[in-house]
Amino acid sequence: MSNGELSGFIGRWLPQIEAEMNNVIGSRDNSVAAHYGMMRYHLGWADEHFHLRPAPSGKRLRPILCLLSCAELGGDPSQALPAAAAIELLHNFSLIHDDIEDGDEMRHHRPTVWKVWGMPLGINVGDGMFTLAFDAIQRLTQRGINSKATLAVLAHFTQTCLTLTEGQFLDISFEDRPVISIDEYMHMIQGKTAALIGASVAIGARIAGATSAQETDMLQFGQAMGLAFQIQDDILGIWGDPAITGKPVGSDILSRKKSLPLLHALNHPQIGDQMQGAFALPVDESQLESVMKLLEQAETRRFAEQQMANQHELALAALEAALGPRAASSPLLMLAEGLLHRTN
Repeated sequence: MSNGELSGFIGRWLPQIEAEMNNVIGSRDNSVAAHYGMMRYHLGWADEHFHLRPAPSGKRLRPILCLLSCAELGGDPSQALPAAAAIELLHNFSLIHDDIEDGDEMRHHRPTVWKVWGMPLGINVGDGMFTLAFDAIQRLTQRGINSKATLAVLAHFTQTCLTLTEGQFLDISFEDRPVISIDEYMHMIQGKTAALIGASVAIGARIAGATSAQETDMLQFGQAMGLAFQIQDDILGIWGDPAITGKPVGSDILSRKKSLPLLHALNHPQIGDQMQGAFALPVDESQLESVMKLLEQAETRRFAEQQMANQHELALAALEAALGPRAASSPLLMLAEGLLHRTN
């Protein structure tokens, strides 16, 4: 599949993913219509008055991966649409709650759900979206997926939900610790980011009727790709081009976010003490240059890029194990390469 064919695949199936999610959310009694209107607002379908008006939204990476995985292993992507919708609804539930837990007031250049309607309703909207994700999974039987396969998908999906909350627990618990180890950080992002990306491709493979070995390989591919994806985010959070990312250089430093590059510096045998001293107090723009120099001394960017490359190699090996020689021309490989080289 060429880049043009990949774009064609996304162009064909993305509207169907949106339609499936919209169908799951459905229309409800007027007394609770605003509850679902808030969901549509978060998903980028409506404005704060619930008028249907498209707005910036996420890339829908995870549901596209689910459908691509299904297609690559010989399945019919239309049968996987309920699972793709469930995966994206789960992802967005986590974002609604993350925004509350992190106090983030903006997402995709718009006020977050809790900022517009308050924390109690924001929590409740997230809970509703979480529940609808399970409703979506159960619709697999309506697409011709047998009960045994549907239950297997549901079991994987349920475990992934729990793993997401474990990752978020670790992320929040790290906030009050001055230094955490790189191994602890990798374990956290395995839960918070990689688990759902891994589940996306593994569930797509299961729906296609893949062998157990292929499903395991696809899971490993997705998880490694998810780790590479997060590490690339961490790199962009410090060295990204502000004109592209919309954030200032060193934004993660200014917010004291414990990302992989900063943890490498905080744990560094030579400059760790200096970094810990710098992070003992809030870092402002006047201190940014000195912190950036410390990162340069520790060769932190090189370290992070190597870690990302390592995960990328693991992903490619797992994809080859699942698909054989076809892996070299797989659209899943093209997506993985694109994520590795993205700039925002």
